[in-house]
Amino acid sequence: MTGNFPITDEHMHIDPRNRGLEAVKEFQRAGGTHIFLVMKPSWTLGIKVTRPEDQITVFEETIDISRQINETGVVSFPVLGVHPAEITHLLEYMDLQTAVRTMKGGLDIAAGYVEKGHAVGLKSGRPHYPVTSEVWEASNEIMEHAFTLAKDLDCAVQLHTESVGVSELEDITARARKTGIDLHRVVKHYAPPLVNVCEELGIFPGVLAGKDSIEKALDQGTRFMMESDYIDDPQRPGAVLGPKTIPKRTLKLVERYGDEPFWKVHKENPELVYDVDIEL
Repeated sequence: MTGNFPITDEHMHIDPRNRGLEAVKEFQRAGGTHIFLVMKPSWTLGIKVTRPEDQITVFEETIDISRQINETGVVSFPVLGVHPAEITHLLEYMDLQTAVRTMKGGLDIAAGYVEKGHAVGLKSGRPHYPVTSEVWEASNEIMEHAFTLAKDLDCAVQLHTESVGVSELEDITARARKTGIDLHRVVKHYAPPLVNVCEELGIFPGVLAGKDSIEKALDQGTRFMMESDYIDDPQRPGAVLGPKTIPKRTLKLVERYGDEPFWKVHKENPELVYDVDIEL
């Protein structure tokens, strides 16, 4: 523990088949205190989705891991939804409209968990790789469905999308705006340090804590969150960034910037976006 302020990783996956709680303890030993625990995509758990209810296994596992994490002294908040790349897997054995219905139905079930207080936000987005125009439009429709659900629940939506610049962020914001969701609830996961752009638009960046990116973000202010996108996959050890990354990088940056910016980044911002309490 830092003893001074919380250290929050705003996007992390933990898999009991892989490093699991050992990765959490590594995060904790490095000074980490809070995790937004994002469900792993169904296919990485060996689940073949043929109907929305097949996502329940993924959601229940995530909630169970979250409970185990909380017993270590690290506080975790589950984020549930349907990974946007699911559409490509579904199209191997169903038509596009059925795939859209299946993914929207999965999001409806995830929303039920949020409504009951078992999760703090939804996960959605659109493919991060080239797809046909039909699949792109269908993916946007699914993402907008997530925004509508989140608006009704007044909860956050974490977005996994293509690499973004200003025009992509403007497009995402326009799609969110037409659903009526409060824009500060829209989180661009794996965001570049475009803090000023996101602030102007109203959405929130979860900045991937790669080389120099947090310094670039801090040059523009403190309206962002930090994430490792640790995926806990034995085929990709340390991907995307390791579990120690956020606490180690934060504590190093404190030497240069002081504590104050990190109260905002690790406590006030996630509290605002996800409507949770982040306390030591």
